[in-house]
This record gives sequence, structure tokens and C-alpha cells, in this order.
Amino acid sequence: MIKSMTGYGLGARDNQKVKYTVEIKSLNSKFLELMLRLPKAFSDKELTLRSECSRLIERGKVNVVVSVEYVDQTAAAATINAGLLKNYYRQLDTIAAELGADKSKLFEVALNMPEVISHNEEEAEEEEAALLMGAFQDAVAQLDLFRRDEGDVLKQDLSSRTLEILRFLGEVESVETDRIPLIRDRISHYMDETVGKENVDMNRFEQELIFYIDKLDITEEKVRLRSHCNYFLQALDAADANGKKLGFISQEMGREINTLGSKANHAGIQQIVVRMKEELEKIKEQLLNVL
Repeated sequence: MIKSMTGYGLGARDNQKVKYTVEIKSLNSKFLELMLRLPKAFSDKELTLRSECSRLIERGKVNVVVSVEYVDQTAAAATINAGLLKNYYRQLDTIAAELGADKSKLFEVALNMPEVISHNEEEAEEEEAALLMGAFQDAVAQLDLFRRDEGDVLKQDLSSRTLEILRFLGEVESVETDRIPLIRDRISHYMDETVGKENVDMNRFEQELIFYIDKLDITEEKVRLRSHCNYFLQALDAADANGKKLGFISQEMGREINTLGSKANHAGIQQIVVRMKEELEKIKEQLLNVL
């Protein structure tokens, strides 16, 4: 099954106190490049989420953002350490008096001193952790659906371009029938003009001609190219995500097309080969976004 690496997923779970939202964005990449933003209360879940991303998302430049919204605002309220605040304030007041400094902002300074304000998100309850993981699973499911839909579009494009290469291969076979006779006539005409027909050893000429024409034979290249194209089409229908496999097959297709063009020694075939290469380049571009 073809899936795109580009995708978007959004999941949310809540209870009477808090709501967790997980947003996942994915772009194409050779490997899994994961950017994960979590609330501090769930720092212990980071390794678990990274492992799940590696298993479920597989590849791509992935950005996962977890946000928290408190339904009960008292749950999100900060706690002020009054004793510590007073202690800071008295010390600052004494120092300011000794230095003759401005005391108008002492309270603000004391309020921002370390550990004066603490938030109630240092630890999360198991129920909240379950909410977060549920929202994550929902987001991944939506991402996967998005990737499948994009993959269907990619599959249609890749299939049509591969069939186009096969069609071009059929054109090569239709125009190559006169290729060898033309090469033979051209060489024979060249020998007659340069050496003279009466001076040509025809037995030796035939041996050398057979050896030369054998080097220009493109039968193997045609067979292998057709085989690679058919294998590519089969891989498109496979059950697993196989972008890397398709990439390897496309490389083999490229080798056969290049060899076919270099051995053709025929202007018409070389023109068809150029059109094959155009389709193959478009296939390779599309494969960069296949999971």
C-alpha cells in the first residue's frame, strides 16, 4: 500500500478537569526526524512517545506538539510560596535601604525570584497520562488516513508514468526492425568507398560485422526494462509501505534505459529514450514523498 510521507493529524481527549490536544505534522525525509514538544508533567512519557512514533509513523520529518487546556481553571492555577516571598522582600528592602536604591519595584522583583511561584503541572496523574496517549493515538490514526489518501494519488501517478515507459518500449520495438539492416548497409557502403568492394574479404567482413552488431543488440535491455517496470507495478500493489523498495527498482529501470540509449545507434530510438528518461525523473521525484 502506497502512503505519502506528507500528512496531518489532530487528536484530542478530555475529562472534567483537563483537555489534551496532540497535533502531528509530517513532511518527507529519508529517515525519521522527530521534533516532540511535551508539557513538563509528561517528560517521563517522552521515550514512550518517541518509540511509538518510530513504530507507527516510520519515516518523515515529523513535528508532534502536545498542548494542555484546563477545563477547571483552578487545576492550572499557580501556587505562591508566601513565606519565601516575604523573606525575599525583606532582604531586598534591607539591601535597597543600605544602598539608597529605588524600592518601587521590590515586590515585582521578589515575586520573580526562584521557587516563589510553582505550577501544578510537575506531575500528572495516570488518568491524565491515559488521556494524552489516547489523543496521540487519535492523531496518529488521522495522520495515517491522510497519508493513505495522498498515497492513492501518488500511486495513480506512478502507475500511469510506468505504463507510459512500457508504451515507449513498445515504440522502440516497432522502430528497431530496420535498425540492424541500416547499420549493415552503412558499414558496407563505407567499406566499398574506402577500401573498394573487390578488396574486401567478405568472410572476415561478415565475422567482424556480426561481432559489432552483437555489441549493439538491445534485446536484453528491453527484456530487463520490461521486467523492472512490471515489478514496479506489482510493488505498488503490495500490502506494506515500500517507498525504499520502489526507489531501488527505479534505479534499475534507469540503468536499463541508459544502456538502451547508448547501444541504440538509432536517432529515433534515442529520441524515445529521452522521453523515457523524462517519465523516470518524474517517478523519482514522486518517490521522494512515498513512505
